[in-house]
Amino acid sequence: SYFGDKSSYVENASTLNLTSSSVRGLNSTYIGKTPLSSGRSVCRSHTPLMGYSVTSSSAVSAHTVASVIVAVVEGRGLARGEVGMASIDLKNPEVILSQFADNTTYAKVVTKLKILTPLEIIMSNTACDAGNTTKLFSLITEHFKNVTFTTVQRKYFNETKGLEYIEQLCASEFSTIFMEVQSKYYCLAAAAALLKYVEFIQNSVYAPKSLKVRFQGSEKTAMIDSSSAQNLELVINNRDSRNGHTLFGILNYTKTPGGSRRLRSNILEPLVDAETINTRLDCVQELLQDEELFFGLQAVISKFLDTEQLLSVLVQIPKQDTVKTAESKITNLIYLKHTLELVEPLKAALRSCNTPLLKAYCNSLEDTRFQIILEKITTVINDDTRYTKGCLSMRTQKCYAVKPNINEFLDIARRTYTEIVDDIAGMITQLAEKYNLPLKTSFSSARGFFIQMNVDCSTLPNGQLPSEFTKITKMKNTYSFTSADLIKMNERCQESLREIYHMTYLIVCKLLNEIYEHIHCLYKLSDIVSMLDMLLSFAHACTLSDYVRPEFTDTLAIKQGWHPILEKIAMEKPVSNNTYLTEGNNFVIITGPNMSGKSTYLKQIALCQIMAQIGSYVPAEYCSFRIAKQIFTRVGMDDDIETNASTFMKEMKEITYIIQNANEKSLIIIDELGRGTSAEEGIGICYAACEYLLNLKAFTLFATHFLELCHIDALYPNVENYHFEVQHMRSSAGNKEKIAYTYTLSKGYTEEKNYGLKAAEVSSLPSSVILDAKEITNHIAKQILHRQQSTPEMMKQRAVYHLAMRLVQTARNSRLDPDSLRIYLKGLKKKYEASCPAPRQNDEQ
Repeated sequence: SYFGDKSSYVENASTLNLTSSSVRGLNSTYIGKTPLSSGRSVCRSHTPLMGYSVTSSSAVSAHTVASVIVAVVEGRGLARGEVGMASIDLKNPEVILSQFADNTTYAKVVTKLKILTPLEIIMSNTACDAGNTTKLFSLITEHFKNVTFTTVQRKYFNETKGLEYIEQLCASEFSTIFMEVQSKYYCLAAAAALLKYVEFIQNSVYAPKSLKVRFQGSEKTAMIDSSSAQNLELVINNRDSRNGHTLFGILNYTKTPGGSRRLRSNILEPLVDAETINTRLDCVQELLQDEELFFGLQAVISKFLDTEQLLSVLVQIPKQDTVKTAESKITNLIYLKHTLELVEPLKAALRSCNTPLLKAYCNSLEDTRFQIILEKITTVINDDTRYTKGCLSMRTQKCYAVKPNINEFLDIARRTYTEIVDDIAGMITQLAEKYNLPLKTSFSSARGFFIQMNVDCSTLPNGQLPSEFTKITKMKNTYSFTSADLIKMNERCQESLREIYHMTYLIVCKLLNEIYEHIHCLYKLSDIVSMLDMLLSFAHACTLSDYVRPEFTDTLAIKQGWHPILEKIAMEKPVSNNTYLTEGNNFVIITGPNMSGKSTYLKQIALCQIMAQIGSYVPAEYCSFRIAKQIFTRVGMDDDIETNASTFMKEMKEITYIIQNANEKSLIIIDELGRGTSAEEGIGICYAACEYLLNLKAFTLFATHFLELCHIDALYPNVENYHFEVQHMRSSAGNKEKIAYTYTLSKGYTEEKNYGLKAAEVSSLPSSVILDAKEITNHIAKQILHRQQSTPEMMKQRAVYHLAMRLVQTARNSRLDPDSLRIYLKGLKKKYEASCPAPRQNDEQ
């Protein structure tokens, strides 16, 4: 549903003073620059010009179409690395400003842009002068190959103008934004260029004091870089992008497009404030305990249309009036009435709730402005005008939207329209009698009124329709056709409709001008609806699986947790496992044969962490999390031909990124490292990376096939070894051994030897090759048999370290009464004595 066709867009481009030099499209080779009035940027067919109708809630999938425009600007000279961004969604009239200092890898900028999935990125022309492109520009163009790039003259990035724009357009309710952004020059500069550009391509201006503007720093949410989001399949399935087996897919039971957008952005940017998360969890808990509240709310929420897109269209004032503008404004007023009539039922559904957040939402809905707008609408619009499905019934609703006696010309035009419609019906009845055929009147938005008939062609005289019927199409036994008279009547009908729409439009515009000052309450409403929708979705997901409410402490402890996406794929509960990391045991090395479940286990921990931090319940029997400010993953073994990176280079880039950006509040997941080079170098790199990460207080889980790495626990007491167990079964037929995977995690490192050879046996490699491989492996293994051994001294130090850590943790978190505490401490003492070695005992005790 595009507004304004391309031809009119080109004409307007030439009338705007922005034309030739100011907004420039980059050619695909970035060399010659073409002015907008001629050249590639003019009819960019995929930039949606103002969407004019609001999708119904059934079209939730529509949110995947990109509709965000972003302006990015970077400081120069000493301020390089200070980046300002401003973005606006063409479907949601909210300007989001952000400004932050970034390091030379520009990780934050790229991550933020990936989350926004922009349709178009605007940068200053100085950022990409031939032979002098900035690093940020090259990085963004490399990461966003399919996004339209537009360069605008640097003069449009003007912070003073940006502040003026915001003062002029920002709704009074959000005016505290001035305090936040007054000195943030870069995001103001980006806002100026963005708003100028959007008004230019949309060919409309935003109504004064109608936009929501907010500043979003990068402190309030956790950072998940784009490759981690891809590895964990948060919103897109790696094998098939249309497949719903993603974290978003298994949590998405939302009923409105706004709710589904909110869920997506939460998954990509989880919260880091335990208080906010717990407030959400309280709501989910109440929804789970109170069925009446859950179903009552769900019933009301599912009736809402896309409130954000509705707002977006209402606050734009088109620069020229056409029949299409008129029709869309009338439609949107009907949608607005439909939306406001749902406020009362929503309030009623929330009335009995107890949690603070739901109560606050209920109070917000007490806002008198909802009633004021609705009363203003009902003085002009008929009470029984409402949103309906079906083009003819919606057309009738639009025709009779305005009450009679407000404009007598309108009433006359409507009488004419009714007479024409009656005449059409009468004419078709006459034709049916004349030819003795079962004709009936039909309507489609493309053809207008036409005739339909269900009949087998053998019953027609000579198998032919009478000659006065034209434009005949046949589907199975249904004929659709029209006649010359009917075409004329349709034209008269359209003519009178245009008149009706024009007069209705004038009345609607007058009404909208009176409403504008109260319209900000709708921002609040769309916020409440999308949030409730997301929380209902979490509660819905819980009822389908046995999820549990997470706690937030300084420990990552999951009892019998399982992989949420695997559960949906397998249609049954997967094998569950425990996880335990604390400040004193913050590094876990996981070993085990191929296909024993290492990667799945690692991803499951990251997914559970994200679920907990967005306010959802978690697939486990019990779980406690330490809030992660960043989540890093290094998974998979693939090269990237586009950036000319071999497997090994890609691994090195990813681990470098982790080492540069990780801190003590991170969760790091590394699934194999150093596999793209020779074994000795691989082990060396792994060891060095582990030693670096060990010194951070980050929680790290490291899966590897290098068993040499497991002995690092002799040097570092905060390392724990775990492995996935497998069982060997003799097959009844012959003396062949089969491996049975248990997918169960156990302490210590894997005792399996040569499991790569066993996997090779299962494949169809010739037996001579396998025998040869076994011999060579045994020969090498004998040479490397000087294993490191732990000395009793090391083991004693380790036991002391573990005891100290447990005592510190007990002092911090214990809720035990004195007697239980005494018993617990006695147990700790026994454990300590048992693990202090007698001479020459093995370190695995």
